[in-house]
Amino acid sequence: MPGLSGRILVVDDNKVIRQLIRVNLELEGFEVVTAADGAECLDVVHHVRPDVVTLDVVMPRLNGLHTAARLRSDPRTWDIPIAIVSACTEGEVDNGEWVGVDAFLAKPFEPTELVRTVGKLVREGRQRERGAEGTPGGRLVIGPEGGDGDSEHGAGAGPEGEGAPAGGHVGAGESAPSSSRGHVGTGGEHGAG
Repeated sequence: MPGLSGRILVVDDNKVIRQLIRVNLELEGFEVVTAADGAECLDVVHHVRPDVVTLDVVMPRLNGLHTAARLRSDPRTWDIPIAIVSACTEGEVDNGEWVGVDAFLAKPFEPTELVRTVGKLVREGRQRERGAEGTPGGRLVIGPEGGDGDSEHGAGAGPEGEGAPAGGHVGAGESAPSSSRGHVGTGGEHGAG
């Protein structure tokens, strides 16, 4: 999906995961701002004016679901698309739906699914701004097979890098390729949280 644009606020207390998400989105043309937890997110969201907010669930000070609820209750941020990027339990998906989360992406995530999900939310957010009718109101859950749908379980994307083409995914601890558009993966068990 070359040519994507938009400003994304990435919120995760794990610095490595924040950087993995940031690198993958920046490789596709997104501008990325990061925050270490929900409290920091609420401090910067009005200055950043993101097109999408990605939230981890388990974070100190203010967790992702409470942050999502606060964003939805603020008239200045109620319409920003929100994606939970976490090792989601069924209860977290249900609670996220209740507060108005737009998409769920399970850790460890496939970088291509991350980019696709964020791109879709940016487009839907822009449609909302223009008052377009028919914007899907349902949730997007990226599950075990990496596909989207309305499954009740949002956990368990497979290990990264298996069968990846050259210049594709790069695991944690490796640097992203400089000459080709590659994605940095969370890698197996390392991305849970």
